[in-house]
Amino acid sequence: MINVFIDGRAGTTGLGIEARLAGRDDVRLITLPEQLRKDASARAEALNESDVAFLCLPDDAAREAVSLVKSKKTVVIDASTAHRTAAGWAYGFAELSKAHRAAIAGGKRIANPGCYASGFISLVYPLVKGGIAAADYPFTCHAVSGYSGAGKKGIEQYEAQDREPSLSSPRLYALTQQHKHLPEMQKECALAFAPVFDPYICDFKCGMTVTVPLFPRLLNKRVGVQDLQQHFSAWYEGAHFVRLAQEEGFLAANTLAGTNFLEIIITGNEERILLTARLDNLGKGASGAAVQNMNIALGLDERLGL
Repeated sequence: MINVFIDGRAGTTGLGIEARLAGRDDVRLITLPEQLRKDASARAEALNESDVAFLCLPDDAAREAVSLVKSKKTVVIDASTAHRTAAGWAYGFAELSKAHRAAIAGGKRIANPGCYASGFISLVYPLVKGGIAAADYPFTCHAVSGYSGAGKKGIEQYEAQDREPSLSSPRLYALTQQHKHLPEMQKECALAFAPVFDPYICDFKCGMTVTVPLFPRLLNKRVGVQDLQQHFSAWYEGAHFVRLAQEEGFLAANTLAGTNFLEIIITGNEERILLTARLDNLGKGASGAAVQNMNIALGLDERLGL
């Protein structure tokens, strides 16, 4: 039996992890009474009793939780931003490379990727590591996300009957080009500079698309749509949860809601190409990825519960 503790289980990611583990007979969920949910002593006991501890907390609270873990058996999977660029932490996106998968499989400290970052990195990492784009290529990233990415308060705001009219429109944020996912996007792809990033929160609950436009004339290699489709197909060959897809006309952002899949769609022409990743911001972008990382770290079938 796998003992699992979700520190911060009342949040959207924690609830998603709990839902994905609910049907499994190999997992025992460690829970705390409501009055002890924030008690450091009770949390420390639960963290050290667990085989796997998921941290679904604000950054400072996640760092505190890690300091409470003394047990050498406990695998910590942090869904916050706190450790995504920290030394000694595996970056939890197994499909990127054999090294990523090995680090998760052999690691006790795993940083769960951000949702936008998962989409961006799935597109840019194979370009840079594959020699197609230089580290100083001027990347830009356009993304739209369902409002569940705004957390419990954001969900309540969007689902209120007397909500503000502006919530019916897509809303651009990170206007100062400061966003918590940018450091991992830059570091994981070994970029010389962070991309220009324009994320929108929109009036649908779950799902997202992350799009990276390319000018082939600025790449290290002159490639077309079919060349990139072949490159990405080979890069993610054998990956269960990352796959190439075809779209014509309109590309919806919510079609993978409730799944742990990430689809890559490559469109455009000889002069301008669009790379788009589509995923569930709470699935492969959060709780689904966390459960997948748990499965890999424990040597289980990564598809269990997903």
